[in-house]
Formats: sequence, C-alpha cells, structure tokens
Amino acid sequence: MGSAEHATRTKPARGNSFSAPASGKGIATLVEEWVERGPEACAVREPLTGRSMNYRELWLQAGRLAEVLAAEEVRPGDLVAVDLPRSLDLVVAFLGVVRARAAYLPLDVHAPAERIAGIVEESGSRVLICAPSAEAGRRARLPSGVRVLSVPQERGEPDSPSAPAEAAAGEDPIYVTYTSGSTGRPKGVVIPHRAVNRLVVEPNYCTIEPGDRVANTCNPAFDVTTCEIWSTLTSGGTVVPFPLLTDVTMNAWADLVRTEEITTMFLTTSLFHTVAWERPDAFGSMKNLVVGGEQLDLAAVRRVLAARPPTRLVNGYGPTEATAFATFFECTVESLAGVERIPIGHALQKTTVHVLDEDLNPVPAGETGELCLGGPGVATGYLNRPELTAERFVIEPSTGERVYRTGDLVREVAGGALEMLGRKDRQIKLRGFRIELEEIERVAVSTGLVDAAFVEKVGAGASAELVAFLLPAKGTGEDVAGALAAGLAGKLPGYMIPAHWHVLSELPVGATGKADRARMLALFAEAGREDPAETGSFDDPVLAQVKGILRDVLGRSNFSAADNFLDIGGNSVLAVQVASRIQQRYAVPLEPADVLLAESFDALAVHVRSAVS
Repeated sequence: MGSAEHATRTKPARGNSFSAPASGKGIATLVEEWVERGPEACAVREPLTGRSMNYRELWLQAGRLAEVLAAEEVRPGDLVAVDLPRSLDLVVAFLGVVRARAAYLPLDVHAPAERIAGIVEESGSRVLICAPSAEAGRRARLPSGVRVLSVPQERGEPDSPSAPAEAAAGEDPIYVTYTSGSTGRPKGVVIPHRAVNRLVVEPNYCTIEPGDRVANTCNPAFDVTTCEIWSTLTSGGTVVPFPLLTDVTMNAWADLVRTEEITTMFLTTSLFHTVAWERPDAFGSMKNLVVGGEQLDLAAVRRVLAARPPTRLVNGYGPTEATAFATFFECTVESLAGVERIPIGHALQKTTVHVLDEDLNPVPAGETGELCLGGPGVATGYLNRPELTAERFVIEPSTGERVYRTGDLVREVAGGALEMLGRKDRQIKLRGFRIELEEIERVAVSTGLVDAAFVEKVGAGASAELVAFLLPAKGTGEDVAGALAAGLAGKLPGYMIPAHWHVLSELPVGATGKADRARMLALFAEAGREDPAETGSFDDPVLAQVKGILRDVLGRSNFSAADNFLDIGGNSVLAVQVASRIQQRYAVPLEPADVLLAESFDALAVHVRSAVS
C-alpha cells in the first residue's frame, strides 16, 4: 500500500511528482493488449458528430500526444491538467497522458475560471490540455508558466517512439481528482494504477465484454468517468460520449440509447430517478445499468423493473478515495422484496469493508458504525495534504490493513448487505456531486459581504437544493444576497451556489451558545408555506397547465407567473422532467434549455402556446 509520503513528494522546480515500486499491470498495458488483439475494433465513437477511432488509431494518436508532452518536458509522475468535455479528444488526452507515464488532472469544464486556476496552481501542473476554441478569459486566468496544448488532430504513423518503453503501473499515479473541501478549498485525491486495475480487472459488479458500447455520461471531473473509459478500453469495448439529458429531449435521449446500441451505462442517482419517472422503459436494451451518488429511491427502481428493465440494474456506492465504486447491490424484484430502503450492498472485487466505532473497533452485526474501506482500490492519499491524509487513511488495528475512513454511517442488514444511514459530518451529495457545506460558508465569508454564512441542504432527490442564511457585514448594501450570489458564481461551480438566500437580522442562537441551524431551517419552512400566487395570474389555461406540472415536479406551489424556474429552486435535472411532461401534454418539441432560459413562467407558457399553434 502507498503511504502519506507518496501524496506529498514534490520536485520544487517541476511541481508535483510521484514515484514508487510498480506492481501489477498498468492501465496503458491493459489497453495495449486490446490494441494488439483487435486493432480495427471501434474504441471511441461520438454519436452527435459521427467521429470515431479504432483501437489502433486511438493508440497512435495518444502516442503522438505523449511525444508532445515529452517535448514539453513532462516526465513520469508529473501532473497534466485536462480541460475538455466528454469527447473523443478527452479519451485521447487521458490515454496520451498515461502513455507518457504522467498523471492526468481532469477539470470541470463548467467550473468558473477562478476555481480552475486555483486547482491548477495548487496541483503544480505546468501543462494544460484544452480545445483550441477554449474560452480566452478562462485561459488568461491560468497561473503564469502553464503551457496550454491541444490534442493533435493529424492522423498517421508517428515519426519517433511515441511513449516511454516502460509503462506506469502499481503505485504510479494515473490521475488526481479534486473534491470539495471543508477548509474552504478543494482537495486532490491521488489515484494510482493499482487502484484502477482493481476496478477494471475481473469486475463482479459490471461485466463489459468486447464489442460492448458504453455510454460516457459523466462530467470528466466526476470519478465514475474512470469506469466509463478505462473499464471499456481494457475490455475491448467502445466508449460512446453521450449527450446530457439537459441537452436533448427525453425522447431523443431514449432513442439515442437504442440507436447507438448502448449496452452499459453509469448514471447519477438523480438522473436515473428522472428517467425512471418519465421513461421507465428507456433502459430495456441495456445489459448493465449502474446507478450511484445518492440514496436510490425504491419506488423508482420498482417502476423500471416493472417496465423494460436492463439485464442487470446495480446500485453502486463508493467515495472518490476508493476509486469510483467500493460496494454494489443488484436490484431485482426478488432482492427488493420486503425491503424499505435499498442497501449499498456487498464489497466489490478485492475490496474489504469494515464497520467500526470511533476507536476503530468492529461493531456487532446490525449496529451502526463508520464504514472503512480497504484493498488495492484505496487512494494513495491527498495531494500535498499530509495531515489530512494521516487523519482519513488509517491502520485498522485488528487486521493491520490500511483503510480509508469514509465518514459514512452504515449497518449490516439481512444477508450481510450494508445499509447507508447518514454522515458523521456535514458532507452532502447533491445531484451526484459531493459537497462540503463548510467550503461554501468559508468562501462566502471570504468575500467580506457577510460576517457569517450558514448553508444547509433541504429536500431530497432531484428536488434537493441548498439554502443559505446570511448575517450581513456592516455597510453592506441592501441586496447582499444578490451581490453574494454573483460573487460566488466566479469562485464556485454552479451546483455549489445556493438556490435560496435568507438574510438574517440577528443570529438565532441555541442553548449551547452556537448558531441554531434548526431554527434557521424552521424559518425557511415557514416561508415556504406562504403562497404568493396572487401576485401573478394563472387564468390562462396553458399557464395553468404549466403551473400544475411545475407544482408536481417541484413539490411546491408558492410561486407566481412572473417568477422563473431558477429563482424558485429549479435545476437542470428538474428541467428535464418539466420539459418531458409539457411535451407529453401538448406534443410540442420542448427542450430542458427552454425551461431553464425562460424569463418567467408566463414567458414559458407563451413559448408553449406558440409551439402548439
């Protein structure tokens, strides 16, 4: 196993670099085996553009990128930032970096430029790969000295050896991904080759075979991309970069699943719930559907199982520090009989699970404890954070195994499966994204606009949202909420911006002298019971129908015709449901973007009425 030192070893003149004895096959070697076995087999296909590459072409193109990186003095163990959307070029970039024996740092293409610049600077990356057309302002904010490259587009044989003779493997890092951090800054998780090897070799939770077509649906910065790309390319399958549900209509998305012959898909829980309620038959042509990120809704799963279910429907669980997935539960009519809550299940291959108390002692079966994970899938540690690494990656006393303390509370239920009960801390999941609420609060206070900020998650599933309670700083203008929202938009990704803002005249304090968050949430609930529908007219029949759909999807009625979707807590996932239901009601081509961009519900109704006419 790796140690904390691996996560902090640096070369001051070159940024971060790692080295350790290699063991087992590296990912590039596993991909190369399929290049040799089936060079003409399709490796990547973009359904919306028609671009594709076979395994031989992908290998050569990645080799050409590895040459470019070597010319930029990228050495084994260096970090290379990748700022690309889901695409053929993204797959080439990842493989090219790996062939150069470097590690890639996937970035969120939707994150603000300031946050991206901060991550690149903290990581020590000296090279960033992005599209030639990338936003100039985004690139201008990068730290000085960072070289910006694009993926080579010319095809053909390289003129020189395309990669180091010895492939990376074992403890060599393959990627570093950043997650939300409670200190106010994100933290980088260092994933070695042996961890990805454990995920993709002889998997028991999701079997991918030669010729299978695997949809790439995740944000590249989301660690499940590891499964979508490497599980596929090390099995002889085809990676299919897939459009988001928010980019096309629900029916068009479901049709694309069928026409592209998608056999395997990984979906965040919120997106699965959306499809399950609108098109439960959409997964019927698949062999594997793996869902993860939040608690899986039992009714939604049963709805899919009763329609045209995939051959295998799996509830997957795993933190970034355990390399995408650590446990799984196969959902069938039989396995769900009599259960009230879908378990996270049993350990993946080569993974150990421990349910421990505060002193790291095992708890009796059926009692609540913290889930700790061991095995080769556990990360090396946190980049340049030795104290945090030592705190979260510990030795389990009874076995002497190095384990990761997840902070998740679980218990063992019938059959030995694990059931998720909650968190020890204030970390949450929102639409598949992991968020430390303290990070939002600290960034809000750092703006100087507020003396204190308290952020909480309200609601569940796709309707879940963040609400912020603010204590304004002296001299702050009247619209402190608007100013703070604008300020945070330049520092945090959109999913971390609260949907609701409540300005406090004084701080509610509990009996212990601490801020009373329960009282704040009660104030929010009381405000939610007010119905200002009288401020706008819903007499128009189309507008009345739209309001009914919005009320059903959002689970609330306190909005007016002059409000817009985002102002009342709407998000891209809920927009998919609204657009789908309006389509069903009026048989008009309405996309989620039409819902998100409408200035008001009145304007949305005018758009629908015009389409009907």
